Amino acid sequence: MNKLPTVIQVLPALNSGGVERGAIDIALAVKKIGWTSIVISEGGLMRKELERSEVEHIELPLSSKNPFIMHKNFNSLSSIIYDRKVDIVHARSRAPAWSAYYASRRFNTNFVTTFHGTYNYKNFLKKKYNSIMTKGKKVIAISNFIKKHIIDKYGVEIEKIATIPRGIDLNSFNPSKVSHERVIQLSNSWRLSDGTQVIMLPGRLARWKGHKVLIEALGKLKRKDFRCIFVGSELGNENNKNYLLKIIRENNLAEIVQFVNQCNDMPAAYMLSDIVISASTDPEAFGRVSVEAQAMNRIIIASDHGGSSETIINGKTGILFLNNNSESLAKAIDSALQLDIESRKKIGDTSRKHVSSKYRLEYMQQSTVKLYQDLVLAD
Repeated sequence: MNKLPTVIQVLPALNSGGVERGAIDIALAVKKIGWTSIVISEGGLMRKELERSEVEHIELPLSSKNPFIMHKNFNSLSSIIYDRKVDIVHARSRAPAWSAYYASRRFNTNFVTTFHGTYNYKNFLKKKYNSIMTKGKKVIAISNFIKKHIIDKYGVEIEKIATIPRGIDLNSFNPSKVSHERVIQLSNSWRLSDGTQVIMLPGRLARWKGHKVLIEALGKLKRKDFRCIFVGSELGNENNKNYLLKIIRENNLAEIVQFVNQCNDMPAAYMLSDIVISASTDPEAFGRVSVEAQAMNRIIIASDHGGSSETIINGKTGILFLNNNSESLAKAIDSALQLDIESRKKIGDTSRKHVSSKYRLEYMQQSTVKLYQDLVLAD
């Protein structure tokens, strides 16, 4: 009896973010079809999801850019590929991709990469470092925006690129599945008053996520009958938080804006929100927040560039504003706050149908598994 194929995915860690979410979603899909699925990383909070699903995790220091550690990772990955008779190595980040690429070449193993970002560069050396993500036999682009970026900046042949948009679990991100109790619990935790409109910006406190633009936009509004919640990890961005607090005080918004370091129930968080903001000043490769908000029937306002301009139908499933323009964002927020219940429902219903037709988790899983199957059959 022939051995069923084995797929390993390599990424730096399993804490939070789109790279991690994508790796877990695909790991579960690979296991579901009966193949051997292995994830290799430094570990993290999301590792528990793999353990619950009985997907094997191997711990290696894959986030390191130290050449000596990367060489050790190469040796470790080589041993894993040889011992487990691995058929596909899927790299989701640059540092682990370098070790994984050469380990794959050693045994002529299929190497796949996913471009999860634009990986900007200002010099030849950085471009060279980034270019490892173009070395896959197949290069997965998570949006048409990223596909164009790969072609324009790295000259990758169009035949090598597979555009597979990220997908979300519409069962979890479903307004009808979020209990009233979950919403009340979160509302109490955030100390929200009944009837207060909530504007939420989900995303870690990195400067490019656009918190500053939103604060400046809120300062331009004549009304203050709302609460703004920043939901996302502060880890590694403590200096930016202090900077944002200074801008909040300067705009007299201390009573309106609050920070929530983490939220373990994002569907309930969306249900608590009237308006969701994605104000990233650098283009989102895909823009998961924009899609999740639409799936939850929320009004989404996003920067008009990158993946968000692809996933949002302006004026129908959300509002796009001029990137890094607080005046444009303020106008969009003011317009959204004035929408009546019927208008919000119409946009919400249209939004969920839009996401359901294009960005289902199952579509992403099926497309990626099909790509794996084609590579194995071609061997």
